[in-house]
Amino acid sequence: MEQARGQVRQAVNTAMVQSYWEIGRLIVEHEQQDNNRAEYGKQPLQQLSQQLTEQLGKGFDVRNLRNMRQFYQSFPKRNAVRTELSWTHYRTLLRVENAQARD
Repeated sequence: MEQARGQVRQAVNTAMVQSYWEIGRLIVEHEQQDNNRAEYGKQPLQQLSQQLTEQLGKGFDVRNLRNMRQFYQSFPKRNAVRTELSWTHYRTLLRVENAQARD
């Protein structure tokens, strides 16, 4: 039973990390057109936050969307993202100021 619970936890963590990376990619590539920040007049993160929260529930506040954007910008190659690490691990890594130290 414990092994099954561990497998479920790992599957959930993997899905979250992959989903949050994808949301970060969408923010950067589509909403910002590959700019570091959205241009004025483009769909702001606040509006995106409201839409995602309505559609998917909690977990999509502006701060978390900024984390997702930074996650994608820090790890732009999807295959470089380790699914063994949880979203909490990645948020901790994102706080490391030296980008080379994250590799």
